Amino acid sequence: MNEEVPQSPVLLMAPLTAAELVKHNAYQNVTWDLKPVSKDKALVAKGRGGPLNIAYEVHGNGPLHLVVQFLQKHHVPAMPKARPKSIAIGEAWHKLVADFLSLSQWIMGLGSFQSAWQRQTRYFGHENASKYSSLIFDNRGMGQSDKPFSRYSTSDMAKDAIELLDQLGWTEKRQLHVIGTSLGGMISQEIVVPPGILYVQKSSLPHIQAMLIPERLASLSLMSTAARLVNTTGFFENLLNRINLFIPKEIDTQLASSKLNLFPEDWLAAPDIYGEFPSNGDRIAAGELKKRSDTLGFTRKGFILQAIAAGWHNKSPAQLKELAERVGRRRIQVAHGGMDRMIPPVHGEVLVEGLSAADEEVRMTRFPRQGHVLLVEVCPEFNKLIEDFVAETEALNRAEV
Repeated sequence: MNEEVPQSPVLLMAPLTAAELVKHNAYQNVTWDLKPVSKDKALVAKGRGGPLNIAYEVHGNGPLHLVVQFLQKHHVPAMPKARPKSIAIGEAWHKLVADFLSLSQWIMGLGSFQSAWQRQTRYFGHENASKYSSLIFDNRGMGQSDKPFSRYSTSDMAKDAIELLDQLGWTEKRQLHVIGTSLGGMISQEIVVPPGILYVQKSSLPHIQAMLIPERLASLSLMSTAARLVNTTGFFENLLNRINLFIPKEIDTQLASSKLNLFPEDWLAAPDIYGEFPSNGDRIAAGELKKRSDTLGFTRKGFILQAIAAGWHNKSPAQLKELAERVGRRRIQVAHGGMDRMIPPVHGEVLVEGLSAADEEVRMTRFPRQGHVLLVEVCPEFNKLIEDFVAETEALNRAEV
């Protein structure tokens, strides 16, 4: 009989404080300086509350076109079902957003900049630059893009992206490999299927239908996202979570809460994979501090307006079926972390169920021990998942010729 050898307890170092992080030698380079092939701002949304500028970069010059949509980084409670009766912004809407802004001064950052994809940008757009052209951009409300005070919706953000693609000339059939994470996954769904008829004015429907581009998609990867946000906790726990969002907290408490919402504790405590910070968690906190230091790129207004867009995103089972049929189920994949606290894994299961048919299921990859930000936590596996799916769907393209 083998005697079990007692294991020594793991000694965990305390995470660096915000004051220590900004003095760390690696802090200034936590966002990598990756030079794009081209960068500019595209004027979009004329006649849709604009015009407004969307900042973008293209990395790499290969024949395979990747379009990456950005993640929603922090907790968004499900929004009430009541919606404005039209896209127009009335007094009640202004009051709603103003009330949110007055409460949100200490909420941890919601939106992400295009640099959130820097690990994928380096791999696809630099290490494999002759194979891929990778488009990254800041959604309205964040980074170098404009931040209009208006109602944001995932459908409008999708139309921003489509107009950007039109201006770049990325308009060929089955040309685009769209990868969307979290909020970006919600926006990516809108590229194919219009918003519910109840939520748009009838006069705008022909314009919306004309903007959709399912025929351009070679593949669609929906990561850590949802067709709609639903409460997965009991009433009192959900109420407490909402209240806690708006309680003022000092910066180190905010960083600790944010990290735990996004990543499992054991991954945060592990040594920094790049060997520069004491831990993975310290690197994540440094990146968040660096983003927040850009007070023009990261604003409370943009944060709240993007949060409202995510909270109101809603794709019905019928719309998911339409999405799958327009793109093709063999061209869609879903991935979700089993320890995702931001968008719990049940959302991924609902998404796959809605996209699948009785005789053809949409591919689902489950990461049972991972959290919300798969593109960071399991970066090599994430990149391979995308790379393999691009190759597979490119083969479908050749077979259709």
